Amino acid sequence: MEAGMNPSLEAAKAYHLRCTLSFGDIYAQILIWMLVIFASLAAGLGLMGASKPLFALVGVGLILVVSLPFLLFAFTTTLLNHIALEPKA
Repeated sequence: MEAGMNPSLEAAKAYHLRCTLSFGDIYAQILIWMLVIFASLAAGLGLMGASKPLFALVGVGLILVVSLPFLLFAFTTTLLNHIALEPKA
């Protein structure tokens, strides 16, 4: 160990941070969220045609705002599940 080097810093250098996330791991999440977006836009267009534009805008906005936290939670948990600390050889 070098003079003045922090022991916890030396322990941190003993590991590799490896991410094994691939596009296939999040593919289904992206497809489901796109389905939610298209369904909300279809509902919004349907309400626009029924002369209720305010309900259409509120409905689309509400669906997007409510679904976004679930999407972000799914992405971050999937990413965190694919991060590994591996000891150096």
